[in-house]
Amino acid sequence: MGAADQRYFDVLRSAHFPPERNHLAAHITLFHQLPPSCIDELDRLVRAIAADTPPPAANLREVYSLGQGVAFRIDSPDLLAIRDRIADHFAGMLTAQDRGTPRLHITVQNKVSAGEARELLTRLSAGFRPRPLKIAGLAAYHYLGGPWQPAFARNFHRART
Repeated sequence: MGAADQRYFDVLRSAHFPPERNHLAAHITLFHQLPPSCIDELDRLVRAIAADTPPPAANLREVYSLGQGVAFRIDSPDLLAIRDRIADHFAGMLTAQDRGTPRLHITVQNKVSAGEARELLTRLSAGFRPRPLKIAGLAAYHYLGGPWQPAFARNFHRART
């Protein structure tokens, strides 16, 4: 995300995500699990995408319930097109979960009681207005059984015309 959006969602996540489970900054998940053996190939592909693709247009659409948490839904055909490009490249390596089209979102709370989640949903929904969301780049992480280790991050270079 862009710096201002990143700060905003990091603050929400820090305030409302159980600390023992909050191992990552706020993010939008495009894939849950790619084989660690393809990280160099993924980095090359993401570098190419970042160089030849403008930052994708995106909009925050709504605040919604995860049952035991709260997330912000994102509309971005452009980001889904980028995701499709990566998925096509790694088609034979995708897990069943990653073969489907993701519902783009930013999770700010998860694994809490349903009542706590409803309370936050009500509070965040009251002041919410749909708005643009800046997408600055793409990143990958290594999962280490709880904590995550950054593998790489690449910002988009082309301006949107």
